[in-house]
Amino acid sequence: MVNTIVDGTFRQTNLTNESPAYLTKREELRLAEIELMRQRERVTELRRHLPQGAPIQDYQFEEGPRDLNGGDAPVRTVRLSELFTKPNRSLIIYHLMYGKRQTKACPMCTAWLDGTNGVAHHLDQNFDFAVVAAADVPTLRAHARMRGWDKLRLLSAGNSTFKYDLGSEDREGHQDSTVSVFTRDADGALRHFYTAHPRMAPDIQQRGIDLLAPIWHFMDLTPQGRGDWYANLDYGTKVQARQHDAA
Repeated sequence: MVNTIVDGTFRQTNLTNESPAYLTKREELRLAEIELMRQRERVTELRRHLPQGAPIQDYQFEEGPRDLNGGDAPVRTVRLSELFTKPNRSLIIYHLMYGKRQTKACPMCTAWLDGTNGVAHHLDQNFDFAVVAAADVPTLRAHARMRGWDKLRLLSAGNSTFKYDLGSEDREGHQDSTVSVFTRDADGALRHFYTAHPRMAPDIQQRGIDLLAPIWHFMDLTPQGRGDWYANLDYGTKVQARQHDAA
């Protein structure tokens, strides 16, 4: 029965006791989900076909040792161009809200990067990825060690204007969470392709980069929804499967 049309409804389960009211609304939802999928594909198509982006400078960053647990020295200089590992690969940089006026790492940014670290080996098959923060190398790496970010390339923006130019930092040093995509031409020219922030409009303050993390999408599957939940650094990264003792 599952994945077949029964009485005009594309069935999702083999349960025989689902009410007609439930099945009618579930079918309505299925059609809306299909339209949402197609709309996402239309948006993605628009993004992929943006005109050629602006050429940018070869920004300079600071980076510690490859082994996150191997200390924080020596610190070396690395340029944006060096973050591209192969031809014809895009580079995605997540701007972590940490450093300068942001004296504690942003909990929501941290939640996003917790998830990114978990799938980094999959991302690496398709594009290059790095995290850039205003915080200095030891401070950034200390936070990363607490979170177990052993698969992410971690960079300090140092004295560069990278974060200001891409809009993740203002003149006073206030930070914003941001994601940016860059490309490199065959002649080595670096170009900005795409940047997004949580704020999409004056009345949309928090939703602009939801697609970076599955947390809210899982919540949206439940009758409780996402509500006003906000990540918190206090509960850390350790969790055990919740089980009830046998009676």
